[in-house]
Amino acid sequence: MSEIRLPSSGRSEVEEAPPQPSMLRLIREDVGCVRLRDPAARSELETLLTYPGIHALIWHRLAHRLWRADFRFAARLLSWFGRLVSNVDIHPAARIGRRFFIDHGAGVVIGETAEIGDDVTIYHGVTLGGTSWSPGKRHPTLEDRVVVGAGAKILGPITIGRGTRVGANSVVIEGTPPDVTVVGIPARVVRPERGHRRVVGHIDLDHHLMPDPVADAISTVIDRVEFLETRVAHLQKRLRDAGQAIAHRAAALHAVDGREQGVRQ
Repeated sequence: MSEIRLPSSGRSEVEEAPPQPSMLRLIREDVGCVRLRDPAARSELETLLTYPGIHALIWHRLAHRLWRADFRFAARLLSWFGRLVSNVDIHPAARIGRRFFIDHGAGVVIGETAEIGDDVTIYHGVTLGGTSWSPGKRHPTLEDRVVVGAGAKILGPITIGRGTRVGANSVVIEGTPPDVTVVGIPARVVRPERGHRRVVGHIDLDHHLMPDPVADAISTVIDRVEFLETRVAHLQKRLRDAGQAIAHRAAALHAVDGREQGVRQ
């Protein structure tokens, strides 16, 4: 696609966009990235022949080319066949970037207007769904290096920022900034713990190491209770000490009074 730009001299200038990679190169990258993200993948041949996520992606890339060439029925038919053999439902109009990995594959649904960046990883049971009957953009956008845990649902025309992790079984209905972790129903942004992350090829694969905001809140309450108990114990000790001092002083005064009364008698 060409982009027209007006330079400072006032003359129009056409700047060519970089050429799109070939279908074969895209498929090679899709197969090659699996070994970086799945220790169970032992060879590219095994990956190509046995991974349903790869099969679904190959069928989708073919169907997407047909869709863009305006062969809509053929694209839908090919997409249906890909779903039949892989149990992954990807609409042929969905835009998917390079080195996309669907681990396990089962039950993944990607809607018509979904957009997925480069180096994205999603797990089984993920849905990129719409929330409107109106035509136009109604499915989510996943930017580069996003990781979506198993069973997560991302709904509506929202954007998930670069490097974001979505916890398993979360329901995301609002967009996120880059490099955060979202968990829960509905999903909330929690503070990432980058110091404990394992990054492989610029992709954070430790999607199971999710901060637990409920546990953090309970831990804060427990710490506060312990602090208050310590203060109460300190105050109780001071009261006991003060009481003992008052008792000693009262005893001393009583003794003095007794002596004075004895002297008077």
